[in-house]
Amino acid sequence: MGKLDETMFFDFGDNKPNDVRGTLKTVYDALEEKGYNPIDQIVGYLISGDPAYIPRLNDARNLIRKHQRDEIIEELVRYYLADQVAGGKKEKN
Repeated sequence: MGKLDETMFFDFGDNKPNDVRGTLKTVYDALEEKGYNPIDQIVGYLISGDPAYIPRLNDARNLIRKHQRDEIIEELVRYYLADQVAGGKKEKN
């Protein structure tokens, strides 16, 4: 049957982590500018899914809603663990 029997793959590329990082930076800056504790507010959003934790300033609320919460958590864990692993390797040398 040709192409109808083949599995198709879609690759978002490596832009997704950078996109999430950029969004988190924008959100963090907007929260600081509004005088909120950025960590508390982002955690509140990630746990509840309620966008009211994120201000509209600099379009932060719309930007963060473009990402699934699990994608954001995945990127945070990836970034944290990469830093920990790299840090651990540096200490051994």
